[in-house]
Amino acid sequence: VQLQASGGGLVQPGGSLRLSCAASGSILSVKNMGWYRQVPGKLRELVATITSGGTANYADSVKGRFTISRDNAKNTVYPQMNSLKPEDTAVYYCNAGIVSSTGAWNTYWGQGTQVTVSS
Repeated sequence: VQLQASGGGLVQPGGSLRLSCAASGSILSVKNMGWYRQVPGKLRELVATITSGGTANYADSVKGRFTISRDNAKNTVYPQMNSLKPEDTAVYYCNAGIVSSTGAWNTYWGQGTQVTVSS
């Protein structure tokens, strides 16, 4: 089982970016999916999560600007990030709780994708 993240890059303040993260492998079901971010010298922090039923939860710092969604058929989660600010600059990591075909439930992390907001 692995998570593959994509979509990072450089964007100007006020711009938008859409990340994606797909789970693949011998998967029985995917539970909560989410995104976290980390800047050098700081702890990794929650950005947003979404349950398999579609209930979303956001960090206060991104509420009203970010929207998380998922495609259960593709085991993929998408954060749409709008009105980006320089303080959103970070490495973004996707995360998912996955039940594999063996029945084991584990938490998996993607490889991280850099988002830089700068003019």
